[in-house]
Amino acid sequence: MTTTNAALFERATRVIPGGVDSPVRAFRAVGGTPKFFASAQGAYVTDADGKKYLDFVGSWGPLILGHSHPVAVKAVQDAAALGMTYGAPCKGEVELAERVVAAYPGLEQVRFVSSGTEATMSAIRLARGATGRDLIVKFSGCYHGHADHLLVAAGSGLVTHGQPSSAGVPADFAALTRVLPLDDEAKLKALFAAEGNKVAAVIIEPIPANNGLLLQRPEFLKLLRKLTQESGTLLIFDEVISGFRVGFGGAAALYGITPDIATFGKVIGGGLPVGAYGGSRAVMKHIAPEGPVYQAGTLSGNPVAMAAGLATLKVLEQDKAFVRLEELGAQLESELAPVLKAAKSPCGFVRVGSIGWIALQAGTVRSAEVLDNGAGERYKPVFHGLLDRGIYVAPSAYEVMFLSLVHTPAEITRFTQALGEVLAG
Repeated sequence: MTTTNAALFERATRVIPGGVDSPVRAFRAVGGTPKFFASAQGAYVTDADGKKYLDFVGSWGPLILGHSHPVAVKAVQDAAALGMTYGAPCKGEVELAERVVAAYPGLEQVRFVSSGTEATMSAIRLARGATGRDLIVKFSGCYHGHADHLLVAAGSGLVTHGQPSSAGVPADFAALTRVLPLDDEAKLKALFAAEGNKVAAVIIEPIPANNGLLLQRPEFLKLLRKLTQESGTLLIFDEVISGFRVGFGGAAALYGITPDIATFGKVIGGGLPVGAYGGSRAVMKHIAPEGPVYQAGTLSGNPVAMAAGLATLKVLEQDKAFVRLEELGAQLESELAPVLKAAKSPCGFVRVGSIGWIALQAGTVRSAEVLDNGAGERYKPVFHGLLDRGIYVAPSAYEVMFLSLVHTPAEITRFTQALGEVLAG
């Protein structure tokens, strides 16, 4: 039986909806047949046809050490040999929790789960239970997983009542979510003036990186912190992508803002499914078994996943890892500047640390409302042009790219030169 990309996709469409287990993998936004990867090492992935690609997706962010890092692999192998899962406490979850708590501002306790979606879902439930309030606020352009109360789209009103953006989400349930545009101080103030005393939590990606890289002004985030404190509303930083990616203290340390609750994923799993949420003891005491807010998971604190995350954080603590990542990011930004300037249509590059986004539009983009919808079509030849040159980037114009510690300066240059060729074509 053949196992090429095309053959695997044809088989997959018979038994998996759309042939994929996560929608963006289907290549619907860029066209063509999805790549089925057979192996990965360092900064490279190899598909079912045996073609090797320089990878700037990194499994959407967790592989900050690169693929199959020997320290992480050894840790996983050692842990798996002792047991794949216990459904009971283990030493690894204590050690990883201690590291996460020590690294992040204001964090005193953390609860592990198995995904970022679980983390944000649980954080919202915790905030509602701790405050006794029902309303939550999110921002358009920020993605917090596929929990029902977070799958809502922005409306045009000053204080928007959420509308479901997925079938299967009851309108009455979504109505408990308010959606605001990012970087709009007037609408933020208006919402808190009208409903601040009813809002349990505001959840935000302090570094929005799921719909372009919409870097926020520190002043906007500080105003958000001020308004939430004044109204008794809990501020949740969704650091599933940015946590331990832009530094050990995440965006909280970068901007000098301490949230009430933070959520994590990606890097702390080291490539395995791990999420977490945490806060002060005063907030976390509401979680069962200490409090009335119930949350559980058979695989939470899984020993193999804990080992992968712990190994990853240990490597990041060595040899000035974040200095190295910043150097690679700065090189990418510098080399891209003349390439994007020479492009036939407006292009820009947005970066924070080792996260970057090629914006196929002009101007500063801080909110989803100013995203250019035409960028999707313009991105298709860019994606396939890079793919033809052996470079794998996200199959969507609005997803970001990630650097890892194993990317080299020569590979950064290879990417920028390839992109220059594509844009000039």
